[in-house]
This record gives sequence, C-alpha cells and structure tokens, in this order.
Amino acid sequence: MRVDFYQLSQDGPEQVVPLLARASLQAGERLLVVAEDAQLRSAIDAALWDAHPEAFLAHGEEGTTHAARQPILLASACTSDNGAKYCVLADGQWRDEANGFARVFLVFGDERIEETRGVWRMLDSIEGANRHFWKQDGGKWREGP
Repeated sequence: MRVDFYQLSQDGPEQVVPLLARASLQAGERLLVVAEDAQLRSAIDAALWDAHPEAFLAHGEEGTTHAARQPILLASACTSDNGAKYCVLADGQWRDEANGFARVFLVFGDERIEETRGVWRMLDSIEGANRHFWKQDGGKWREGP
C-alpha cells in the first residue's frame, strides 16, 4: 500500500481532491473520496463539477442508484462501493479501513499535524506501507520532508 500525505498550506481539500481525482482516473483507477462532514463532501462535489470545465470529472455519491458504476465516489465512510483501489481521506482523518486500498491520499491541514505524525509512525510498523509526503511550494506540489 502506498500512502501519500498531502499537507495543505494554501488550498483546501476542495481544491486538491480534483487534482488527485484527475490523476487517479488518468492512471486507470477508480477513486473513493471520504469525508465524514456533509458540507465538505458538498464542496468537493461542486469542485469536481467546476474545477476543470473543459474536462468534467464524472462522480456520484454513496447510497445513490448508480454508486457502484461511478469512477469517483464520494462517501462518509471508507467503504468502496464502486470497487476503487485508490482512496482520498479528504477530511484528514485516518481510518483503519484505508489499509485495504492500493493507494491512499491523506489530505490534512495544520489542525491535524500531530494526529498525522502519529499515522506516519503507525504506518512504519505495517509491512508493505510505502509513505510519501507532499507539500505546497509556491502553488505547486513537491515531494519532500
């Protein structure tokens, strides 16, 4: 399992998730986007519609008729009803169910730094967990400490 930690410093999750969603689809993968808060899911839903008008990102929400067919599924829990192997934890909260995905994107802000450090250390004890850290630098994402 690969876990990418995205520390937000300039943009909110609603700006970052569409970038991760586009990259996931380009890699040929379905994506589950998890946020417990309904307002955050709503903001991400709107961003997926509007982020890149020239290239709509098809998506749906958990509990809808065609949820299983959606390439990007928004959900309140870490349950992959669309068969996704990639997962974005858009609210910065780690869930043990994420361990079942091939790739996880943990998007977090300053308010979750200590909690996220604990997740980083916890993943060190999981065999096969490959951790990567990303931060914004001048509006671009770069990998590093």
